[in-house]
Amino acid sequence: MAKPNTDTPALRERVRKIIHEADTPAGKAFDVTLIIAILASVGVVMLITVPGLAPWKDTLNGIEWGFTILFTIEYALRLWSVESPKKYARSFFGVIDLVAILPTYISALFPGAEYLLVVRALRVLRIFRILKLIEYVRGARVIMRALSQSHAKVTVFLLAVVILVTIIGAVMYLVEGQHNDRFESIPKSIYWAIVTLTTVGYGDITPSTALGQFLAAIVMIMGYSIIAVPTGIVAGEIAKVDGPNAPNTRSCPNCGVEGHRLDANFCHSCAHELKPADLE
Repeated sequence: MAKPNTDTPALRERVRKIIHEADTPAGKAFDVTLIIAILASVGVVMLITVPGLAPWKDTLNGIEWGFTILFTIEYALRLWSVESPKKYARSFFGVIDLVAILPTYISALFPGAEYLLVVRALRVLRIFRILKLIEYVRGARVIMRALSQSHAKVTVFLLAVVILVTIIGAVMYLVEGQHNDRFESIPKSIYWAIVTLTTVGYGDITPSTALGQFLAAIVMIMGYSIIAVPTGIVAGEIAKVDGPNAPNTRSCPNCGVEGHRLDANFCHSCAHELKPADLE
């Protein structure tokens, strides 16, 4: 009679701690590696849209497929390592993980249809894998001194702005790219988004379609909102979550949701019983 395999649960728990939490050395190393891969993949998606790099398009597409396979393996491991894969798949970051890899596979089903707007939209949607970075920004906490608090606040704020202008630039490229040669690539569109969001308004690149102008108006209003954010309120919110029991990357072994206090006994999302925090 074959003995039950007792190594699988231990391996699953080990994998879960590495890819779902960032309080262990292995978890931190995994997160840093994944962030670098995300940034590199987003850079490749941008470069594919640059006209001057057309001779390298096949090479860049091959690299993009490599990143897609890598993120597919990561997504499969995330589902395998939690006790309730369906709950994680329906969570916000589970959906983001899926959106990050689906467009590449779907676009492969339409050979010769690269001029169709729907296929182009699917390719541009790959830029939204940068939203996966939000999961790691959540773990940033303000610690110890006021100088460190200010540094962390500015860093997170700037990263949020970078993510915002990247998404806005990708959407504007999708809206205006077919009708306006000034929005010839995603990097050029991101340049427009930065100029508009910061209310500089050079005017060298302007949208020509009604939808593009509507989006530009929203971005302008958002720019004033970002400038008007009171620093004192942000600093007060940071102080509220500071301390030894501040939310961290401790995740639920059932649904994979993070942000549990170190003294929490149950998951705040699915009420699953949590194991004692092990940060060694």
